[in-house]
Amino acid sequence: MTDSGDHPLHRPPPVRTEPGWTAVEPLRIEGGRGSFVTGEPAGDRLRVAYFRRGEEDHLVGRAWFGLGSQGPPGHAHGGAMAAVLDEAMGAAAWLAGLPVVAVNLSVDFLAMLPLGTDARFDARVEAVDGRKVRCRGRLYSDDGEFATSTGLFLTLPEERFHALLDQVAKAMDTTPEKLRQHMRERGWKG
Repeated sequence: MTDSGDHPLHRPPPVRTEPGWTAVEPLRIEGGRGSFVTGEPAGDRLRVAYFRRGEEDHLVGRAWFGLGSQGPPGHAHGGAMAAVLDEAMGAAAWLAGLPVVAVNLSVDFLAMLPLGTDARFDARVEAVDGRKVRCRGRLYSDDGEFATSTGLFLTLPEERFHALLDQVAKAMDTTPEKLRQHMRERGWKG
């Protein structure tokens, strides 16, 4: 009998990139161990890796669902799938220079996602209207789509965002001044 620590679902596979993908570090601005989604990269729950594809303005990546993400027997919990899509859509907005928080998320579950799946995802900003930022995401594999999502996010006002500006600029490898300018060009009203 195999020790449970040796079970393949306890060991995420190596991250595989696609042609033209460039790794993006998640924005770790909270000063802690990371988010619920990306906080345990060596654990048996989730492993998420973020990338940009070429010059495109949206986020792509891979999400591995281990035993710790189980919902229905042998499959990922819908909440784990939704959490990956939530974080991906928010990260896409932040990487586009829009510091946002989620207001409303909608996830359509299209197929059960088997544990051990190394799925791909993409997320992008679809529209900006003042403080409102609308995003879209999907979670899929070569076999088809598992879930799609839409989200309404709001940009943080300057007084709320100002305290985080230096940390976000550093995480995005830019200066606070350049980040402010980029965000204003993208519709931020701060």
